[in-house]
Amino acid sequence: MKPYQQLCLGLLLIGSFVGLGYAVEQSDPQNWASYLGGSDRNHYSNLTQITPQNVHQLQMAWHYALPDSGQIQANPLIVDGVLYGVSPTVQAFALDAQTGKELWRFGETLKHWSSTSRGVAYWQKGDDKRILYTVGSFLWCLDARTGKPISTFGTKGKIDLHTGLPNIAQQKFLISNTPGTIYQNLIIMPVRVSEGADAAPGDIRAFDVQTGRLVWRFHTIPYPNEYGYHTFPKKAYTNTEIGAANNWAGMAIDEQSGLLFVPTGSAAYDFYGGNRKGQNLFANCLLALDAKTGKRRWHFQFTHHDIWDRDLPAPPNLMQIERNGKKIPVVAQVTKQGYVFVFERTTGKPIFQIQEKAVPPSELLGEKTWKTQPFPTAPQPFARQSDSIDEQQLSPYAQNKAEIVQQWKKLKRAVYEPGNLDGTLLLPGFDGGAEWGGAAADPQGIMYVNSNEMAWILRMVETPKKAQLKGMSLGQQLYTNHCVACHKADRKGNPQSNYPSLLGIEKKYSKATMQQLISNGKGMMPGFSTLSATQKQAIIAYLVGEEKQEVGASSEEAVYLPYRSDGYNKFLDNRGLPAIAPPWGQLTAIDLNTGKFKWQIPLGFEPLLAAEGIKNTGVENYGGPIVTGSGLLFIAATKDGYFRAFASATGKLLWETRLPAAGFATPATYMVKGKQFVVIACGGTKLGTAKGNQYVAFALPE
Repeated sequence: MKPYQQLCLGLLLIGSFVGLGYAVEQSDPQNWASYLGGSDRNHYSNLTQITPQNVHQLQMAWHYALPDSGQIQANPLIVDGVLYGVSPTVQAFALDAQTGKELWRFGETLKHWSSTSRGVAYWQKGDDKRILYTVGSFLWCLDARTGKPISTFGTKGKIDLHTGLPNIAQQKFLISNTPGTIYQNLIIMPVRVSEGADAAPGDIRAFDVQTGRLVWRFHTIPYPNEYGYHTFPKKAYTNTEIGAANNWAGMAIDEQSGLLFVPTGSAAYDFYGGNRKGQNLFANCLLALDAKTGKRRWHFQFTHHDIWDRDLPAPPNLMQIERNGKKIPVVAQVTKQGYVFVFERTTGKPIFQIQEKAVPPSELLGEKTWKTQPFPTAPQPFARQSDSIDEQQLSPYAQNKAEIVQQWKKLKRAVYEPGNLDGTLLLPGFDGGAEWGGAAADPQGIMYVNSNEMAWILRMVETPKKAQLKGMSLGQQLYTNHCVACHKADRKGNPQSNYPSLLGIEKKYSKATMQQLISNGKGMMPGFSTLSATQKQAIIAYLVGEEKQEVGASSEEAVYLPYRSDGYNKFLDNRGLPAIAPPWGQLTAIDLNTGKFKWQIPLGFEPLLAAEGIKNTGVENYGGPIVTGSGLLFIAATKDGYFRAFASATGKLLWETRLPAAGFATPATYMVKGKQFVVIACGGTKLGTAKGNQYVAFALPE
């Protein structure tokens, strides 16, 4: 081909990409133009200016302080020298990525503080540059240059994400914490819904980026004549007591083949499925869909008939590995259970054998657990399992060791042991294992995943019968049905698991704010949008001690299940530390070419024990790593508040610095005018850490 022909072909290809609405900048290593670094969700950059040899020289280059403070989970985007992020109160903003100077900010401080956000999506077609992000149940479309809503998108720049859901879901709680996935002129949206029996269905939906029009939807609870319909009770799709199977963690897209990979969560209610007997497709699945049409190509279910809240916690990684001298495009999915499942990308064929093994049955009346669950033969789990905890694996640092031993002896500990009235040790716990930060991956086929090793206790209790509820006021009935699992019957909450006490709540919030909280939720608390105004007022009156209603009134709620969980309770010692032995958080490099670990190290330290001279324990962590072409792995994530760089080849710690607040977010790296930066959001708040409000960028000195 002649040079001018090559040039014309190149221009033609670029023009076709732009015409379809591709974000061409994603292929530019100077940018970080998509959530987690790219549509493959590999958290990878081939920038090499910062190296293992000079990383110790990193200095703070700039910091940006927001007017609000609180948890920030956002992974910022950087396109052509502009950084796009989200504040703790879900305001979108743009900064000069070289200086940290604010260019624009959208949204009102403290108006939408009841949610968290992991960032924004970027789309471009010629000079039309757009930022798409969610506030509550609304997807906004902003001009990336000005931050102003694009009026031709939806209604005055926004659409309601209830669009396309059945009528039974229109008033139900629904938000989105994770950026949508861009493919050509589409944005495919993840959603978060209630985890109770009132959950909305988790249909996957794609919208037109330019107009907001609904383009396609995929029913994760199948309709008649759809594949999987018989894995639920008949007419489950119309049942207001069966919902979810939603994607909340985000998706990955193979740009060349147009395959969209969607990890889904459990069907609702999370811990009892007597009303949804069956395998429950497409809950707990990796779905491979045609991104243009939403048609299913293949699927794999990781947990059958889930009653453990084993949602898939993060987008999969689209990687290339080598097996028997052959390059294979694969999709690799991390799980809360601490497993990695690896599949051929186009066929869904497992790379490593997966065995269906028998698991214990449920003791609860009406529950019928699935007889087997899938276990990959490789790689080995990157986190310990419940059945590995014997008495020697209990914490040597517990001051109440005898009490811990007695508690441990009463708990059932089989892998996939169903919840029961006495209690099950769940390890990894409800959050994982792997969590929403996800895994990084490099072009050599190495995956890097941080994990929690916090054991939780899954205990079921009988739900009060309607006759028992009649002895309560309306507000107490509603509190018992909706709030007791997290905030406890005595309203003291469970601060060690981030569930606050509600005693004296009237001193902290006005009644109007309390009603907003009940309606919209806050942080990990879902909103109860299906409750009437009278019911919400009754709960508030009960909480503040002003309820005057006679006992015996019925809450007239339609959803009743015979059992519920007694809450999200960690297995802790009397100082609030994990009751199992360290490590309590790990960082693992897994060679997916072979299925073997390259290295595994504790991640972070417990501040309370560090004050006693005990370090290297590992610690709970939230937010993922990134990897660079120079052989560096950057991660914050830990409650100790440090930002660290490791050698990706060995796991050796090369650099660390204390952040202004703990960084429970995934960092990003980019280059502006010849200088490489690494940026991390520092919001703190989680795991009892102090609040923060900054984005902090680091670079090498001049």
